[in-house]
Amino acid sequence: MKKLCEKRILQSKTVLAPLGKITSRSQFGGYSIAANQVIFALVTHGELYLRASKLNEHLFQGRQMPGLIYTKRGIPIPLNYYLVDETLWQSEQTLLELARFSLQGANNDKIAKVQSARLKDLPNLNHGLERLLWKAGIKNIDDLRQLGAKSCYLRMRAVKQNLSVNILLALAGAICGIHQAALPAVMRRELLEWYESNQSHSNKRHKH
Repeated sequence: MKKLCEKRILQSKTVLAPLGKITSRSQFGGYSIAANQVIFALVTHGELYLRASKLNEHLFQGRQMPGLIYTKRGIPIPLNYYLVDETLWQSEQTLLELARFSLQGANNDKIAKVQSARLKDLPNLNHGLERLLWKAGIKNIDDLRQLGAKSCYLRMRAVKQNLSVNILLALAGAICGIHQAALPAVMRRELLEWYESNQSHSNKRHKH
């Protein structure tokens, strides 16, 4: 079965090359096929399946292409992937056109997923911090990244006093997409120094 899959992957890479840099990696007990790192097809049991999105699924169903059924713990789960049969392999232009729709749909779904992601979905952030960020005028992930950890922290502190240094580190980690404990030592040290300096300035102002 592995040899069959490898043969089909090679064939797919050749036919679908006009879509971009075609790569494959093991997934779902088979192999994912991606163009420029966007997954739009699968190879399993020696067959190629194209991914459908909600907007273009009718194209695949209209051609009566069989859907891929994935069995998990004995339960059949239909996936939004459709079989490329021998007739389609014989018509490379039609196959390429359908694959282009698959890739376009996968790209659109990826963009929509990123846009719908909320602040609380980032590492280190929760509902409470998300609400505080909103109150500070930081509404989404783009705002957070553009302003940076320090500016966001200052804005949050204007809303709520006595925020600990952990909040600053949490914000920096969220922007980098990592847990705050995994922040590079240089970045952590620089943030701690900035925090201490900022705290002393703030304390002086309050005394005056």
